[in-house]
Amino acid sequence: MAEASASPRFRLIYGVPVLVFVVLAVLFFVQLTSGRNPSEIPSVLLNKPVPVFNLAPLEGLSANGSPVPGFSNEDFKGRVTIVNVWASWCAPCRQEHPLLVDLAKDPSVRVVGINQKDNPDNARRFLGALGNPYSAVGVDPNGRASIDWGVYGVPETFIVGPDGMIRYKHIGALTPENFSAFKEKLRAVTAG
Repeated sequence: MAEASASPRFRLIYGVPVLVFVVLAVLFFVQLTSGRNPSEIPSVLLNKPVPVFNLAPLEGLSANGSPVPGFSNEDFKGRVTIVNVWASWCAPCRQEHPLLVDLAKDPSVRVVGINQKDNPDNARRFLGALGNPYSAVGVDPNGRASIDWGVYGVPETFIVGPDGMIRYKHIGALTPENFSAFKEKLRAVTAG
């Protein structure tokens, strides 16, 4: 004789996956319709002071006959600064480099670089071949300072206001497609 209603075990076996599917479908729908850009990863450091750090210079790097200095959190007061986290072994860093060279021509901003987990000889060759847009280059050999900045991977670029507060974080390479949006963010920070 066939049972008139499904057993509780039968309902559990088939009911739980259906319930999980419905919950996931609702979450995906909410995310898709929220209007938020899914490629943007929020940073807890936005509108907070730059982390405390002190990075030594890239040894042997010079510009106009003078050594290029390292930098620390104390160097951000007074003007807008673009902080680019890069490495010579990073292919997207090579691709974005001409855009950083272009940004460095703007006298209203200062461009500095955090050289992450890199061989100093390779880093100097990289800048020698592509040009040095950085007024200061700090070496982060073990990635500790980058972690404090909330870096997920190279390249990443930050805009720091003249008050020493992180105002914008760009994850990934600057490209011709996203460069005008980045410059808009920079203009907004520069305008105050």
